[in-house]
Amino acid sequence: MPVHGKVEICGVNTSKLKVLRNEETMELLRRTKEGDKQAREELISGNLRLVLSVIQKFTGRGENADDLFQVGCVGLIKAIDNFDITQPVRFSTYGVPMIVGEIRRYLRDNSAIRVSRSMRDTAYKVMQARERLMNQTQREPTVEQLAAELGIAREDVVFAMDAIVDPVSLFEPVYSDGGDTVCVMDQVRDTKNTDEHWLEHIALKDAIDRLGEREKHILALRFYEGKTQMEVSAEVGISQAQVSRLEKNALKAIKKNI
Repeated sequence: MPVHGKVEICGVNTSKLKVLRNEETMELLRRTKEGDKQAREELISGNLRLVLSVIQKFTGRGENADDLFQVGCVGLIKAIDNFDITQPVRFSTYGVPMIVGEIRRYLRDNSAIRVSRSMRDTAYKVMQARERLMNQTQREPTVEQLAAELGIAREDVVFAMDAIVDPVSLFEPVYSDGGDTVCVMDQVRDTKNTDEHWLEHIALKDAIDRLGEREKHILALRFYEGKTQMEVSAEVGISQAQVSRLEKNALKAIKKNI
């Protein structure tokens, strides 16, 4: 399976990587826990495709594929050494988050974006707590579990993790079927500054501009300053009934012109 158009990565022919069945993986894990070094080597080589599948999610960011593969292998080895074979969990369920975490740590440490020391320290503590909980439960912990483990607010966990997330380019491709490529920016929508919003704003301004000066003044007092019809009546010098009539007529004219 090629990466960046390559078949060979870190001297490994990726097209010939072995794929282990779950039963084979569990047997090798059992032997590894008993100190069988040969089983450990077979387990590592038999899960290199798992590393390969993970690093493909991080391609297109200018990072060297060989470097990412090596870092991913470190995460794989950590997963093998810390996996609890007594837990009813597939190795891949535990291994993938460990590999992803190792790659993200590498990207974070080599990022040009500067994060405050206190935020970085909190993020490191969160990452350490995440690994501790994963070692205990063999599952990805929730934000609530991480917050409880560290004795900090849930929001602090979220902010710390968001601060060290590797940024994604708006031009990063997310899908291609051989035709036009769909990028991140194609799937991001501004719900406020839409074409419809601007058109409605322009139409409203144009409709208000068509009103007389007295109607504009009454609407400004009523809806911008929040005054009652009685207060507007006293300020403008006309009766409340007249204010009410002018207001209704002005709103009706705006709706018609829009």
